[in-house]
Parts: sequence; structure tokens; C-alpha cells
Amino acid sequence: MGDCYALQQGDTPLLVSVPHDGRKLPDAISSGMTPSGRAIPDTDWHVARLYDFAHDIGATVIVARYSRYVVDLNRPAEDDPLYPGQVATGLCPVRTFAGDVIYTCDDPVPVEEKSGRVRDYWRPYHDCISAELERLRETHGYAVLWDAHSIPSTVPRLFDGQLPELNIGTFDGRSCAPEIQQRVMAIADASGYSWILNGRFKGGYITRHYGSPDDGVHAVQLEIAQRAYMNETTRAYDESKGCRLQETLRKMLAACTIP
Repeated sequence: MGDCYALQQGDTPLLVSVPHDGRKLPDAISSGMTPSGRAIPDTDWHVARLYDFAHDIGATVIVARYSRYVVDLNRPAEDDPLYPGQVATGLCPVRTFAGDVIYTCDDPVPVEEKSGRVRDYWRPYHDCISAELERLRETHGYAVLWDAHSIPSTVPRLFDGQLPELNIGTFDGRSCAPEIQQRVMAIADASGYSWILNGRFKGGYITRHYGSPDDGVHAVQLEIAQRAYMNETTRAYDESKGCRLQETLRKMLAACTIP
């Protein structure tokens, strides 16, 4: 489907992926959803807006248009768990992060439906990422994928307590060169925000699948606690908080360039 994502090509080695800020729900899917499902509460609210500077500094930017409830672009197409032993939100979620039912029927996403969603929504996004990373690697000799996310600061069903504001994931150091990880960490440490490396969020499918430093592709996931840039109760974007956070994000993206 040609409308699965928006793409702006840039001229630096950096690709910024925003897979979870999509809000669209096809009528055939939303008609079977509960009010909780149609409210799409687990959207990475305003992340595309937060990174609206990225193309101006030369990054290629891909932003998904459809909700993660249609298909989660940061999960493997086979729906294998990323964090064994923890609650899995799934390739085609049937419950919200809070545990509310998303669909009105008992078997809302049978195997055939899931396969169709992978074909129509998941595959086009990943085909684009693959093509852009190859283009950037051929042009610059390497490519850096920055996977941009956010989540409420507290989600008791998924993790204990309150998340740090900046949650950096490099698949335990396997998805990017050590110097990139060190530079991103240094910026987080000097930012004034609370942060952690490879804590609850080590990087999802996108980071793990594409990050291959030996092949010239480096990947970093940043999961931002939403209190850092918005009102988590009203879901309104906070201009003051957003501007401050963007300063840190600019430095982090710049730090991913290999000298």
C-alpha cells in the first residue's frame, strides 16, 4: 500500500524511523474494535513532531501512517517474542498496554488476517527501510538507523515503577559501533534528563534486525518517557518541553555520524 508511510529522503548517512506515531485505522479493522481500541491509546504521541527537525539536518525520515494496532512494525513478522518472560504486546495487538480489550470478538486477528496485515502494512515499511539503508550505505560507506519511540512514563502491566526519560537501546551493544553508543550516552549524561542504556527497552525488531555494524549499518533505539515533552494526562504536546528535548535529540543524531 503506497500510503503506509511518509518518506523524506536526505543526504547524510542517517535514517530516522518513526514506526508508532501512526493514527490511521482502516474501516474494516476499526469497525470491529472496542471504544478503547479505536482510541489508540498506545500511540507514540507526537514523536514525528518531536523529530520534525531531522530532515532539515539532512536525515532521511520515514514515518508510519497506520496505528500499531493494525500491525506493530517493531515486531518480527513471525511474531516471536522480543523479551521472553515479559508481557508481549504482539504483532497485531489484541489488548492495550493497560490490558483493555481492543476488539469486540474473541478471535479478531486469525492467521489469514495477520498474514494480510503483514503483506499490506508491515512489508512496505520494511522494504522501504531496507532500500534506504542500502542507498545510504552505498552513498556514504555506512548508514545509521535511529528508531524513534515514546511511551507513558508508567505502564504497570509492562514494567515496574517509572521509566527514565531517555531509554537508549543498542541490543546490548550489538546493533551499533561502540563509539556511537559512547557518544550518545555522553550526550544523555550531560542533558539533565534521567537515562539508561539497555534497560527495559534494549531495542525492538527494527534495531535488532537492521543493526549490523560489521556490515556498515548501525542502529540505535530511543524510547522517550512521554513526560519529557508532553502532558501525559491530556496528551497535549508541550512546546517548551519539546524545544528543550529537541536540543538533546539534535546532538544525539549528530553524534551518530562516524568521523
